[in-house]
Amino acid sequence: MVTDTPLLSVRDLVVHFPTQDGIVKATEGLTYDLDRGKTLGIVGESGSGKSVSSSAIMGLHRGSNAQVSGEILLDGVDLLTLSDEGMRKRRGRDVAMIFQDPLSAMHPYYTVGNQIAEAYRVHHDVSKKVAKKRAIEMLDRVGIPQPDVRVNDYPHQFSGGMRQRAMIAMGLINDPALIIADEPTTALDVTVQAQILDLLQDLQREFNSAIIIITHDLGVVAEMADDVLVMYAGRAVEYGPTKEILTDPEMPYTWGLLSSVPDVSAPVDAKLIPIRGNPPSLLNPPPGCPFNPRCDHVDKVVDDLCRTLLPELTPARSGGNHVKRCHLANPARVYEQEILPEIAPDLVEED
Repeated sequence: MVTDTPLLSVRDLVVHFPTQDGIVKATEGLTYDLDRGKTLGIVGESGSGKSVSSSAIMGLHRGSNAQVSGEILLDGVDLLTLSDEGMRKRRGRDVAMIFQDPLSAMHPYYTVGNQIAEAYRVHHDVSKKVAKKRAIEMLDRVGIPQPDVRVNDYPHQFSGGMRQRAMIAMGLINDPALIIADEPTTALDVTVQAQILDLLQDLQREFNSAIIIITHDLGVVAEMADDVLVMYAGRAVEYGPTKEILTDPEMPYTWGLLSSVPDVSAPVDAKLIPIRGNPPSLLNPPPGCPFNPRCDHVDKVVDDLCRTLLPELTPARSGGNHVKRCHLANPARVYEQEILPEIAPDLVEED
């Protein structure tokens, strides 16, 4: 999981939230790298720590009671050691975030153009006129029709897809090196989703930005991501190149995510294969592997290790950057013999 000169290097990131009931362990020991011009897809169920870890990169836990430790190196600078003022100077200029709900992320009392221009003026000593011109250029770049007119509209006057485009314009107006897209296609119809993803890829090629895309949609990951980080109960449970994760996964939780994806070629009466049970409480996660209460393969592991010992991230069969957190001695064989025939019988028959 280590590259020579990564743009972003997250090392042993821990995010805890003290509450009256105890400490919520939202993220535990998260480590990954991301190179400039590459895309990392972070997937997992709600509550797995995806957005919490990315908010830590943005410094959005500052001023709260969150306990954050580890390292977040952006171009060699540890963001966790910066002062609040130092982080404000980098937020929006070096790292920007596209939120999943643009209607609530944008202020209803100010025009879209004013909000985009403000994001530019924070980091550039320019007049309002120059900033507005820049905002119009960005609205045009993200495909807003008549940008010189729509720049004066309010967020409620934009459609859902147009608001998301405006959020992308706001995020990219300072040409940041890193863009975090948190569920950027949520609540959008499939046609608009495809347009937004194409737009992000076009802008990435233009600006050579690195992208972290947080999503539940494995189809989005397959289309956009170079690498995939699968998270469960605040931990990384599998990490590696997208093709290897989607074709040769070695963690039962990843198998469950893939089994839950609808197959358009399946019979109309075919049922999905959901992951049984619910995600664990982060106040009191289960001992051993956090996925063990929901895993159907616990009995294949000797000495009841799944219930007593947290597995380390170890290299997968394919080697390279592909690692998984699982006690199964031969997860590849279990996947090929038991899981693949259920979720993709056509592939088994072809083999």
